Amino acid sequence: MPSAEMTPTGVHEPEPVRSSGAEPVRPTREDEVAAAGSELIGGPIGRRALLGTTWWTPVRVVTLVMIGMFALGLVQKAPCYHSAWFFGASSQYTHACYSDIPHLYQGRGFADGLVPYFDRLPGDMDYLEYPVLTGVFMEVAAWLTPGSGTIQHQEQWYWFVNAGMLMVCAAIIAVCVAGTHRRRPWDGLLVALAPAFALTATINWDLLAVALTAAAMLMWSRGRALAFGVLLGLATAAKLYPVVLLGPLLVLCWRAGRWREYFQAVGGAVVAWLVVNLPVMLFAFQGWSKFYSFSHDRGVDFGSFWLIWAQNSSHPPTTDFVNTAATVLVVLCFLGIAALTFTAPRRPRFAQLAFLMVAAFILTNKVYSPQYVLWLVPLAVLARPKWRDFLIWQACEVAYFLGIWMYLAYTTSGDAHKGLPTQGYHWAIAVHLLGTLYLCAVVVRDILMPERDVVRRAEDDDPSGGALDGAEDVFVLGAAAHPPRHAAHFEAPQVDWGRPEPPPPGERSL
Repeated sequence: MPSAEMTPTGVHEPEPVRSSGAEPVRPTREDEVAAAGSELIGGPIGRRALLGTTWWTPVRVVTLVMIGMFALGLVQKAPCYHSAWFFGASSQYTHACYSDIPHLYQGRGFADGLVPYFDRLPGDMDYLEYPVLTGVFMEVAAWLTPGSGTIQHQEQWYWFVNAGMLMVCAAIIAVCVAGTHRRRPWDGLLVALAPAFALTATINWDLLAVALTAAAMLMWSRGRALAFGVLLGLATAAKLYPVVLLGPLLVLCWRAGRWREYFQAVGGAVVAWLVVNLPVMLFAFQGWSKFYSFSHDRGVDFGSFWLIWAQNSSHPPTTDFVNTAATVLVVLCFLGIAALTFTAPRRPRFAQLAFLMVAAFILTNKVYSPQYVLWLVPLAVLARPKWRDFLIWQACEVAYFLGIWMYLAYTTSGDAHKGLPTQGYHWAIAVHLLGTLYLCAVVVRDILMPERDVVRRAEDDDPSGGALDGAEDVFVLGAAAHPPRHAAHFEAPQVDWGRPEPPPPGERSL
């Protein structure tokens, strides 16, 4: 069918009704991949499109697409749901449909009614090795699981109940990402259509922390620093990684002199984390501390460059050495991000630094489970909402997703050797590492050359920055403190920093 761009434009059309004065950004106008993909549903949006006059708002469309993709991810797990989780050592890997959820229903005492953190477990793992809020999520799902029938039937129900709860988390993520950048709601489709998101959503319980972090980012973008802190503290009570966002926020608030908002955020995070953790710490400290002791004592594991080193060395690194080295590398990455923040020609956007910090945490960690990609997807969309770069990274993550399961199929199939041998798995790890490093590189380039940042090309400063959006700098270093009188010529549209005055109504274009 003909594209909407081919519609005649000679006749004057009335200005569509919008909820705000700022004109929304249309990806099909500025992103060639989005424009090409839109041909599947009629082509890029044209001048005759009546925006804001239908029930199908961007947020609703993004949410429904997310639910649809999540459902496809559930279908992908069907071979395991019916048999592979329960029969055959390697079939759940050859079908690439493994999930921790059904296995831990019995393995962590939920089938026997044991209370997480308080009751000791039989076997090698004496207590639940998850943070408290995730443990609460798991326990609620166990309450909703029928206790009758065979253990296989109960484990199927447990996975299905968790999948329903995790779908709610996925919908929250879609809504929050679509709403964080007010003028760019369609960027939420990047999250909704991310193949690695759908494939890994029900492997574990990471979506709970991801949803809370996405909600925190939304609150910060609305200037609600205390709410941001509370949600980030809850996210950290579900998974450790969200706390690293306070690092880049520190240097951004330092550069902008926004100390009040920063301390509100930190205070809210500390109080929220304590409200969740303190009761368990006081009455079941040994069970509460299991997550932290397990994380410390865990050896080099899947997905990390440390594993490549360990499996190719006659003297593999010890766990203590890796713990220390990984901590040093994360600190060095943070110092690099701080230096980048203080010397960049324009203060970086919060989402850019949040993505870089979490990516650094992932890249240097001693383990990379395939579902860890969920931590990065919403931040990557907010940091670099460009379809080409996002899809390149997603292709690398899908390759790793298949690689780890094929490697586990190889190691569990005995003499049959079905799957991917060790050296092949190392290449899959390298693809994941290079894909993430590539996306980090383009984000750093956007920071150093802000005229290439697609968000700022649309005449926005930092739409996810809240109190930082449009703020003046009070502390900068290096060249940023003495900007050149004449900037180098660049052919892209010039960026007008801060909050530009809206054009007169007669001068707006669709």
